[in-house]
Amino acid sequence: MVANEPSPTFLHISRRRAGRSKEPRGMTSFYDEVEIEDMDYDEDTETYSYPCPCGDRFQITKADLASGDEVATCPSCSLIIRVIYDPEAFECEGETIDL
Repeated sequence: MVANEPSPTFLHISRRRAGRSKEPRGMTSFYDEVEIEDMDYDEDTETYSYPCPCGDRFQITKADLASGDEVATCPSCSLIIRVIYDPEAFECEGETIDL
């Protein structure tokens, strides 16, 4: 081993620590999981909403749900919730339908 090269043990530990510092891909931390029936619906904006602990409201549009998106966001903070719903209820021969 050359004097300026790190030892194999040091490299192994450094690689392990580097791997721990990254969040695994695909992992998302939801504040809560909420059934769509528990959310409020605004027909004018076609938006579902649910109270956020920060005082604002989580929001997700009907179009988002029809496209398969299940994450409602709060516009005032970083919290997100997962919306539990039946994607097939939003499709009717390629068109969305009211729930």
